[in-house]
Amino acid sequence: MRKTLLLSSALLLGACLAMNAAVKVEKTNYDDWPNCYRISNGEVELIVTTDVGPRVMRYAFVGGENVFAEFKEQLGKSGEKEWKSRGGHRLWAAPEDKKDTYALDNGPVKATVHEDGITLTQPVEPETGLQKEITVKLAASGGDVEVNHRITNTRGKSRRLAAWALTQMAPGGMGIAAFPPRGSHEEYLSPTNPLTMWAYTDFSDKRWTFTKKYVVLKNDPNVKQDQKTGLFNPHTFAAYLNGTTLFVKQATAEGNPDQYVDFGCSYETYTNDQFLEMETLGQLTDVGRGKSVSHTEHWSIHKDVSFSGITDEELDRVLKPLMK
Repeated sequence: MRKTLLLSSALLLGACLAMNAAVKVEKTNYDDWPNCYRISNGEVELIVTTDVGPRVMRYAFVGGENVFAEFKEQLGKSGEKEWKSRGGHRLWAAPEDKKDTYALDNGPVKATVHEDGITLTQPVEPETGLQKEITVKLAASGGDVEVNHRITNTRGKSRRLAAWALTQMAPGGMGIAAFPPRGSHEEYLSPTNPLTMWAYTDFSDKRWTFTKKYVVLKNDPNVKQDQKTGLFNPHTFAAYLNGTTLFVKQATAEGNPDQYVDFGCSYETYTNDQFLEMETLGQLTDVGRGKSVSHTEHWSIHKDVSFSGITDEELDRVLKPLMK
């Protein structure tokens, strides 16, 4: 019996090591940034750069198209005196402010490599006293990714802020965000969630489609006008379909809408002619000196996806099995 138990333990340990070994983190050059890292399990890959950031610049099936937007004229460069969009995935502090929000992330960041991913740590921002950090962890198989965002206040004065995770998606697709569960007037006498408008929001724009359960926003490279909305969903879920590749991001919204920025948004989406942005937000928190606030997203990517129409039934068919 003892030999059997020892053998079983050895096999289990070997299986765990094999699972960890399935994810490889390798240094690489990407778009003329020499200090990038590729994280892959053989099925999907992510690329982060340490020349600027913290940024995740690529997420794709191995050899496939990047689901994220990239601004070619800004790639491979660093040290600019003004903030650059660049594309990919980044971390900001909410609420938005012209001075603090656009603090520069054009310099190198520290990389700490893990067996299943990487942590990117930005130097303290001189403009804000904040230090931003992104940790990316890839599953041993499939496309599941955990992305943890952390903002630390290094100054004496407490700051009220929220972690704000923004992903710029490649043009030409459509973003889909789920409302919290719907119901009848008899079931829900009080409102369940806000739907926030900005001064430039125009719901008569044909890029918007509303169903009972979802709001859909299309990116059209031929339409430059900005559009944005936000909503609250305790189980924040959004997806972006471009061609037949579906990107999904999910996050848990703790607390109530009144604990979130922008009239209570756990999710916001924005588009112009160049990209569509998918944004999740954490709770507003008073962050004292040396304290941090964290926010976690879960990503996945899926092949050969299509919708026969934009209806609740059709969106549910594809998206409900993916909701965690």
